[in-house]
Amino acid sequence: MLIHPQVYIGQVQSTRACGNSAIHKRQVDGLLSLGQLGLEGDEQAEKRFHGGPDRALCHYPAEHYQFWVNAYPELEALFVPPAFGENISTQGMTEQNVFIGDIYAWGDARIQVTQPRSPCYKLNGLTGIENFAQMMQENGRCGWLYRVVKTGSVSATTPIKLLSRNSDVSVQEAIMIAFHAPFDEELYHRLLATAGLSASWSLTMQNRLEHRRIEEFSHRLFGKRG
Repeated sequence: MLIHPQVYIGQVQSTRACGNSAIHKRQVDGLLSLGQLGLEGDEQAEKRFHGGPDRALCHYPAEHYQFWVNAYPELEALFVPPAFGENISTQGMTEQNVFIGDIYAWGDARIQVTQPRSPCYKLNGLTGIENFAQMMQENGRCGWLYRVVKTGSVSATTPIKLLSRNSDVSVQEAIMIAFHAPFDEELYHRLLATAGLSASWSLTMQNRLEHRRIEEFSHRLFGKRG
């Protein structure tokens, strides 16, 4: 199945709701260079949590926006791509049918799914809903991130095509393991064994096994230590 994407890039700017952020992106239709760190002209503000080789691209399913419109009808005008700062928006690819380690052809580039997106507190400021990041995490409509395994030229007119499936852990299951399930060594080993898992998620699962506890989510979700 060929999936035709919409493509978005943005620069870091000072925003009223999100501080310094590149969450406000613009649609691009022409040919772009895709490098190891992402699309030509795209930036990330907080590089400790965003961007880098394992998080070069963010993909968010366009069909999820109707869920958010139904949940918060007063924000209907906001909930359209690329409201959540995604680089890629599609119809037909969701957390259920995309798997950790999947390698896709996009133009002459090759991209690999590395982890679900971990919602952060900037989404609360963006929406004006104080627990929006937590809501996204709890209902699993998070989207996912890619590494670039082969650089190349891409565009909205070049479809995304699955080339190889390298694990049996869907993005949906990875979200369940990381965010929803109680402490479970077997599940953490299952996730650690998946091909292509990002370094940061591998470290998180390893830390859980070593310390025998799940890390706090409050700083990421609400911007404060917990």
